[in-house]
Amino acid sequence: MTTVLIADDERNIRSSLSDAFQLEGYDVVTAEDGEQAIAAVERGQVDLLLLDLQMPKLDGLQALRRLRELRYEQPAIFLTAHGTIEKAVEAVRLGAFDFIEKPPPREKILLCAKNALRQVDLEEENRELRGRSDLEIDMIGSSPVMQQLYEQIGRAAPTQARVLILGENGTGKELIARALHRNSPRAGRAFVRVNCAAIPRELFESELFGHERGAFTGATARRKGKFIRAHGGTLFLDEVGEIPLELQPKILRAIETGEVEPVGADRDVRVDVRVLAATNRDLERAVTEGQFRQDLFYRMQVVTLRAPALRDRKSDIPALAERFLRSACEENGLPQRTLTPDAKERLLQHDYPGNVRELRNLIERIVILTAERDVSADAVDRCLPRVRASVVDPLALRGTLRETLEDVERRILVRTLESLNWRMTEAANALGLERSHLYKKLKSLGVDRPV
Repeated sequence: MTTVLIADDERNIRSSLSDAFQLEGYDVVTAEDGEQAIAAVERGQVDLLLLDLQMPKLDGLQALRRLRELRYEQPAIFLTAHGTIEKAVEAVRLGAFDFIEKPPPREKILLCAKNALRQVDLEEENRELRGRSDLEIDMIGSSPVMQQLYEQIGRAAPTQARVLILGENGTGKELIARALHRNSPRAGRAFVRVNCAAIPRELFESELFGHERGAFTGATARRKGKFIRAHGGTLFLDEVGEIPLELQPKILRAIETGEVEPVGADRDVRVDVRVLAATNRDLERAVTEGQFRQDLFYRMQVVTLRAPALRDRKSDIPALAERFLRSACEENGLPQRTLTPDAKERLLQHDYPGNVRELRNLIERIVILTAERDVSADAVDRCLPRVRASVVDPLALRGTLRETLEDVERRILVRTLESLNWRMTEAANALGLERSHLYKKLKSLGVDRPV
């Protein structure tokens, strides 16, 4: 639930505003002066600030300036009966959303608060979407398995049911999740994605549930977790099988009760979230092996959808390839190309272990590395991946001793990750490492997960 701080030295103003916001379903905390306002924010879970400009001890501007110095970023609305241009300019410079004269009309201040909170949601959504141009491509395909999938999405999307999306890497599981959200009653609210495979174990709880300032070393500012950011919308847990076992009970509780507890907070926060999840793992086997909780598994798989592998819908390859070709030319500022019939035939012959993602990367590679306006089968052949056998003496130096050791370590890490489909938790266990240590090693050795 959204919490509003009302800081005003007039009791009648605090009381009337508190009643107005509580009737609209908000939680309210109040303060009589700037110092109390700062203390209330530091106690946690304040989403919006209503600050009187003139208050004892610290006025509204001084209180906001101090909060900004402490790296609290909540939107602020100022109330004043003594407004001046200079103070309004200073308030805006500090990030104030609006400036309202007292006594504030009830409907006006409620609308202003709603708009301020919506702006925060939009900014967070923009951060989520920034750099994700690959998701601008809609689902493509008219093969029988895709027609069946569209029908299943159409049935599941309008409901509140949790959906588990299964499929190999690169099959477009996130596109399915976005289609479910886009065709649901929550379409106008946030779609928040969590890549569970990319979060260090020690930060998992904070990332999902948020934290208060000072909750742990390095928590210099309050942060909303993914569950709270997705309030009213959809939370997509990608690679859900990578969630640490010790955190799974808290995920289960959040799903069952609609309540989350940010790290360092002294109370729960209610959230209204539809949870979608995806994995390329065999979760039933993970349950049997004690790596995934059975109750969480059953909670997540109310509806199960499967993203088909590209080899099971090869008739969709020409349409996908043409779409990727247009996009690659546009993104790289190059003239549009066409695929010849023999090129399409050659594309159909490849198995695509990396699925749709591999096809897209292949087409982009063709666009960048060839100059042919009409892309031929030869051009496709030149850009298809080839496995070259090589015999390397494992004891032979390749550069300095340090460089050789790093090269060997890099090869072992990559080989292990590839054999486990880049499932970080299983790879860390196989290598006898903490997952956070594995991430650090990959970063230091310059190893990136293939896209």
